[in-house]
Amino acid sequence: MADDGTMQIGELAERTGLSLRTLRHYDDIGLLTPSGRSEGGFRLYTTDDESRLLLIRRMKPLGYSLEQMGELLTVIDGLERDATDADLRGRLAEMTAEAVERRDRLAQQLTAAEEFVAQLQARHDDVGHS
Repeated sequence: MADDGTMQIGELAERTGLSLRTLRHYDDIGLLTPSGRSEGGFRLYTTDDESRLLLIRRMKPLGYSLEQMGELLTVIDGLERDATDADLRGRLAEMTAEAVERRDRLAQQLTAAEEFVAQLQARHDDVGHS
């Protein structure tokens, strides 16, 4: 991290496990805009940008589209400006309920996958003992 608390795109990519290409794409579509630019024009990111990116990354396994991610971030940004906005609070409650449903579906899929692997392993063990 630079002395001013910022990092360039390569460091952010390394810290978050995302590719440079993904970070550039997120910038192009407005999902994650760098907090600044260096004199040479390089993207500069802060720890707040990193936190935002980690939130985006956590949405991916739940199947959110880029548009849905943007909508959620817009609600979060709005609530950071005005935590009392009833419309935004209601929208966040809806989005939270949807995230819980997505997580529960994913958990069911994981359980089914674990059962499948256990069945395959049992068959493998049975074949090995015959």
